[in-house]
Amino acid sequence: MTDQQSSKNMKNLNFATRLLHFGSEIDRTTGASSVPIYQASTFHHEDIFNPPQYDYSRSGNPTRQALEDYIALLEGGVRGFAYSSGMAAISSTFMMLSAGDHMIVTEDVYGGTYRLLTSILSRLGIESTFVDMTDLEQVKNALKSNTKAVYMETPSNPTLKITDVAAVTYWAKEHNLITMLDNTFMTPYYQRPIELGVDIILHSATKFLSGHSDVLAGLAVARTDDIANQLKQLQNGLGTVLGPQDSWLLIRGMKTLEARMKQSEISAGKLATWLSERKDITNVFYPGLSDHPGREIHEKQSTGYGAIVSFDVGSGERAKKVLNKVQLPLVAVSLGAVESILSYPAMMSHAAMPLEVRSERGITDGLLRFSVGLEHIDDLLNDLEQALQED
Repeated sequence: MTDQQSSKNMKNLNFATRLLHFGSEIDRTTGASSVPIYQASTFHHEDIFNPPQYDYSRSGNPTRQALEDYIALLEGGVRGFAYSSGMAAISSTFMMLSAGDHMIVTEDVYGGTYRLLTSILSRLGIESTFVDMTDLEQVKNALKSNTKAVYMETPSNPTLKITDVAAVTYWAKEHNLITMLDNTFMTPYYQRPIELGVDIILHSATKFLSGHSDVLAGLAVARTDDIANQLKQLQNGLGTVLGPQDSWLLIRGMKTLEARMKQSEISAGKLATWLSERKDITNVFYPGLSDHPGREIHEKQSTGYGAIVSFDVGSGERAKKVLNKVQLPLVAVSLGAVESILSYPAMMSHAAMPLEVRSERGITDGLLRFSVGLEHIDDLLNDLEQALQED
């Protein structure tokens, strides 16, 4: 069987099977049941006139290549790329743009992306307009003569707003715009935007894909060969690559993605319902709730609701009390791990946003973001109950 036939057959397998049988799960040289870690910076040329596939690990490494092929298979793209962090993946991809170009961006985007756009790329002459992408007309009205790209985050971080991916992508293609989407929250288990025509999928693989709070990594997947060639040139030229050890750890973590996401989603749904029934909670954000304004659109483009629940406890003072009283979740930056993580966007993920900008986007001082892990849900609810009690 040829590699092309093997790849085609793998695409026909169910997702859970593809997580374990992705083409590099068995080392062809030794039969080892794990991708080898090629801890090498450079590679010998046996014949100077016929260079080997790999010559220098910035340009390519067998362990990283296995990971890159893995994520491309899961997302349904032509080629994947692994980076030293989620922001390295995003910043490298944004380098497809040039001075004078403009992009349209989800307004309540991750704080690190906001910081990159407003304080770094702006100095390079790359413009950004932030819009509420739940409203397609706002996206359309943001179009300029120099617009080159649309950047989506759905569900958004941290208010979990939903963008109609198919509608935005269809409109973007009419105007020859590159479409990019951060798929960190949903992962390819729940959401595969390339199937809706999105050009580039991005991940902070540190989160759900890794799943164990022990890897810093980013991934990108290209829909077409032309885009893949551009991303490869940028990855190699900027040197924002993921090392072989972390590539191996990420491969190991991704094998249990479906099992982890399934269980965490069940608990997240129970947490969201429990919070929505409390009178002392101002707002609950979760696509699985019946009153979530974007639920219908989300269900058209995703097969599940994910493991992130955001909720507003009413004030910054109360939020800080809750953070100091919980005993089970990590109080930390990040999300998507086997252990639950409770974050405070105003002082953590979105601290780079000025107060007035956060307020405009619904990121209040009382907002908390709960990444539900694999603990028993009853224990998490009991812990949150005692943390919410007023002294």
